[in-house]
Amino acid sequence: MNTLTSGSWWRSPGIRLTVVAAAALAVGLVAGPTLAGVTAPRPYAASNAAATDTTKEHTISVGGLGKVTATPDLAHVQLGVQIQKSSAKAAREAAAATMANVVAAIKKLNVDDKDIQTTQVSLTAVYDYPNNSAPVLRGYQLTNQVAITVRDLSKLSDVIDGGVAAGATTVDGISFDVADRTSLEAQARDAAAKDARAKADVYAKSLGLSIMGVASVSEQVSTPVWYAPNYAMPAAGALDKAAATPTPIQAGSTDITITVQVSFLIN
Repeated sequence: MNTLTSGSWWRSPGIRLTVVAAAALAVGLVAGPTLAGVTAPRPYAASNAAATDTTKEHTISVGGLGKVTATPDLAHVQLGVQIQKSSAKAAREAAAATMANVVAAIKKLNVDDKDIQTTQVSLTAVYDYPNNSAPVLRGYQLTNQVAITVRDLSKLSDVIDGGVAAGATTVDGISFDVADRTSLEAQARDAAAKDARAKADVYAKSLGLSIMGVASVSEQVSTPVWYAPNYAMPAAGALDKAAATPTPIQAGSTDITITVQVSFLIN
């Protein structure tokens, strides 16, 4: 039987490890709360306070309308040629020759080259669809169309009638406008702004508030144009009568309208 002398038990490896582990545990229990207090994340209250410190603007938002009625001084019209032939080549050549005559007739009326613009050239195959049979190729149709700006409205009837007499097969609508829109839009804009301010003043007075300024302004411009009905080439034998009786054209009037949305600062 072994006898332990005083202090000999400290040399036992198993007991020594146990003592060291117990000591480490004790240190952890003591230091744990302190370390936790250092590393644990805390809410940052300053960021929340900053988000609520911004004072929102107080505004009244109203719409305003301004409208100016003007007499059109120019027109846009489209003349077209549609020709069908048995072959694509024949359709192209015939349409090209006819459109060349149409353009020449228009230029004789002192319409500038810059006011004549090709807007469409298309070639399509044309088929017959007999009952219970496969489609049968009939030929090819070529469409050529030009847009014309007429700056002298007294010549508008002559442009239409002269174009049709030269071979145009369609007159694809007429629209009217004004050449100088800048000054008319300025008048409409001024009227819209005054209309918006008048409405805001009524609201402010009724609610016991004061208008201090403007926070934002947005606008929308609208210029409805008057469209004449579409015209088609007169029936065979009616060209002479059409030339003798000019196509009546009434330009009427057009409205330039501006709407604004204004947010007024109040207190």
